[in-house]
Amino acid sequence: MERHQALAAVVRELRGDFVVEEVTLDGPRPDELLVRVVGAGICHTDLAARDGSLPFSLPAILGHEGSGVVEAVGASVTGFAVGDPVVLNGAYCGHCPTCLDGKPVYCPEFPKLSRAGRRADGSPTVFDAAGEPLFGSFVGQSSFSSLAVVRAANAIKVSASAPLELLGPLGCGVMTGAGGVMDTLQPPAGSTIAVFGLGGVGMSAVIAAGLVGCARVIAVDLNRYRLDVATEVGATHAVDANGDVLAQIQRITGGGADYAIDASGVAVVGQMAVESTHGQGTTLLLGAPAAGSQLTVPWSSLLRGRTIQGAIMGGANPRHFIPRLVDFIAQGKFPLERLVRYFDLGQIAEAVHALETGEVIKPVVRMRS
Repeated sequence: MERHQALAAVVRELRGDFVVEEVTLDGPRPDELLVRVVGAGICHTDLAARDGSLPFSLPAILGHEGSGVVEAVGASVTGFAVGDPVVLNGAYCGHCPTCLDGKPVYCPEFPKLSRAGRRADGSPTVFDAAGEPLFGSFVGQSSFSSLAVVRAANAIKVSASAPLELLGPLGCGVMTGAGGVMDTLQPPAGSTIAVFGLGGVGMSAVIAAGLVGCARVIAVDLNRYRLDVATEVGATHAVDANGDVLAQIQRITGGGADYAIDASGVAVVGQMAVESTHGQGTTLLLGAPAAGSQLTVPWSSLLRGRTIQGAIMGGANPRHFIPRLVDFIAQGKFPLERLVRYFDLGQIAEAVHALETGEVIKPVVRMRS
C-alpha cells in the first residue's frame, strides 16, 4: 500500500508537549479518505487526552476539529472525489440503527472508535520516522497533522467557496454549542437563556441563541475578555461569575431563565445553571466533565417542574447541521472568525497555552502545504 509523508504534532508522554515530527500515513483503505488538513481547532478534549483525564494511549496524534481537502479516495467510497473540501467530525460507525436514524452523535460505537487509536481491525494508520506505530484516529481524525486518514462516514463535504481553514471547529465545539440550542433545546423566539462557560461551545451557543430569536441571552463567565466578546456576538447581558450569579440572573429575568446551558463541564457550575432557571425551566448539559463527576441538585428544585438533559455534540446530525452552519457563516450571521486566532503548526505549544489561559477562545492550527 502506498504511504504518505506528513508533519504532525505528537504527544509522547502524559502531560507532555506537542512536538512536531515527520510521520508516515497509510493510504486509505476501501472505506476511507486521505485528507490534506488545512486547519484544526484545539479543544479542551484534546488536552484531556494529553493529560490522562480522557483515556487515550500514547504516543499519539490528537486533534478532532479538522477541515481539509480530499487527497485520495478509498475504492468503496462514493460521494467524494479528490479535491473535495470537507469538514471532519466524530467517529460514528455510520450503519447502526442510531446512525441511520439521524442521531450519529449517539452511536454506541462512538466511545470505542474515538479512543481505540487504531482501525477497527487493530491496525495503525500512522507511524513515526523510525517506523514505529503511533496512536491515531483520535475521535476519528487525529487532525493535528498535515494529512489524516479518516473513514468516509466521518467527513462532510462543504461548499468550495467556504473559508475552509476556519471551519474545523464546526465538527465539535461549534456544533456542540449551536446544535444544543438549535436542534436540542429549540427555544422559542422571545425566550430567555443563560449560558455558563464561554469557550468555543458556550460562545457558539450564545450566537445560536441570538439567531433563533431569544430575547435575553445571558452570558456567564469568570473571564472579562470572554464576556466582552460574548456581548459583541449576541449576548444581551454579561454576568461576571465572580459575583452572585443567581441574584444577577434573577434581576435580569424577573424570576429565572427559561433555559440554561452548562458548557463548562464543572459540577458546581452545572448545579448553578439548573438553579438559574425558573420552576419549569430546562437545563442542557454540554460540558465534558472529568471522569467520575456527579451533578448534585436538590430534589425539591426538580419537583417544581425543572428539566435537566444532556447532549453529545449538541445532539445535532452533523451531515445536515454542518452545511447549515457553513451557510450561516457565508451569510455573515455566525461570526465564528471573531472567536478564532490562527497559529502555525510549529506554534501549537503557544496555541495550547493561549487556550489554557483563556487568552484565546478557539485556537486554530493552520497547516502550511
